[in-house]
Amino acid sequence: MLNGLWLGMVVIAVLVGAAAGRLREVTDGAFAMADLAVMKIALPLAGVMALWLGLMRLAERSGLVQVIAGGLRPVLRRLFPEVPENHPAMGAMVMNLAANMLGLANAATPLGLRAMRHLEALNPRPGTATNAMCTFLAINTSSIQLIPATTIAILAAQKSQDPTAIVGTALIATLCSTLAGISAVKWMQNWRMFRVEPAGPGETTAVAVTAAGGGTTDPELPPEPAPLSARGRAVIALLVAGVLGLWLWITVAPESQRAFTAAVHGALFDGKAPAAAPDVAAQSMMLRGIGTLSLLAVPFLIAFFPVYASLRGVKVYEEFVEGAKEGFSVSLRIIPFLVAILVAVGMFRGAGGIEFMQRLLSPLLTPLGFPPDLLPITLVRPLSGGATTALFAELVQRVGPDSLTARMAGTIMGSTETTFYVIAVYFGSVAVRRTRHAVAAGLAADFTGVVASVIVCRLMFA
Repeated sequence: MLNGLWLGMVVIAVLVGAAAGRLREVTDGAFAMADLAVMKIALPLAGVMALWLGLMRLAERSGLVQVIAGGLRPVLRRLFPEVPENHPAMGAMVMNLAANMLGLANAATPLGLRAMRHLEALNPRPGTATNAMCTFLAINTSSIQLIPATTIAILAAQKSQDPTAIVGTALIATLCSTLAGISAVKWMQNWRMFRVEPAGPGETTAVAVTAAGGGTTDPELPPEPAPLSARGRAVIALLVAGVLGLWLWITVAPESQRAFTAAVHGALFDGKAPAAAPDVAAQSMMLRGIGTLSLLAVPFLIAFFPVYASLRGVKVYEEFVEGAKEGFSVSLRIIPFLVAILVAVGMFRGAGGIEFMQRLLSPLLTPLGFPPDLLPITLVRPLSGGATTALFAELVQRVGPDSLTARMAGTIMGSTETTFYVIAVYFGSVAVRRTRHAVAAGLAADFTGVVASVIVCRLMFA
């Protein structure tokens, strides 16, 4: 399916560009996106990948991944029946989904790529996506997000009277899109056009080996770490209690927290006051709590993983370096796939394909209560997150931050994902070229998220 979409976008871009006299824009779009794929996405990703893959190595070697996966085993067993219960892929997928829910994109992507590598270890058909891979991608492209922070920030910058009003509508819409994505991927995997032939007589899959009692074939399954001593449990309890206490303090008493921070900053930095803090006191306690959780999550994980691994006898520095080594190689592997997808997107946009589709579809969607102003965001969202953000900022400035159209657009931003980008990066990291039903399921989730966004916003705000 991805072959046809990619070829269609490129050919249509050239034909439309020639007819509209925009071949220069088509060419510029292709080169600009090729540069973006390598210099702005793939290479900067290498450092972030090294950090999170190093931390994931510590989590695996300390047994923490197995503990986390064990807590969600009943749900994961139903969603991923092809993956062995104690396989490292389970823990990586759980942590990726948790990072997505908190809006931690810089952490979610490396964890997702790690999960894809473990899923590829179970793949009897290298180069072809497995059912587990497609399910994981469908959940990722429709991932539940608690706080759409970027969208709220744009609304607040445009002086919205209630920039957090879209939190509830985005949560409802993203729940709908996630359910649609899971339903679509499970339904489509049985279609004849997407079906994969079972392994032949001479082929043995990792799942089959595990079922036979031979363990998994993943060569990186960690040895059993040392048990956690009473002193170690006390240290972990103190660390968790400290973070929870800080979270409660910031959530319940933001004014006191800011006063304390200003006093400490002044004492340490010659009385110079810190930069003005955002006015979080006016926000509801629930929103402050979720926002604070997102703020504390990354520093806590960066500290917690090494501490926990050290208390269980893991050589933290050596294992972190071993895990981080893979970051640059993964970043290099995804470059060809990123270039292919983004160049097609740049050519299509340069030819005016998005504007043409907007004019074509407006007469059909306006009677259905779908504002034409939402079409560019809806069409670009599966292709480019940065372009969608720019379109949303322009829309908010033009129609007003508290208008129904702006709130619909913000809800769409918080309930859908850049499907083609996610598929290109995740499948590219393990050289999967036959994506089967992953694209169709992701687009079904996006479509459901858009429809749900329009309906729930009309019910809530109209």
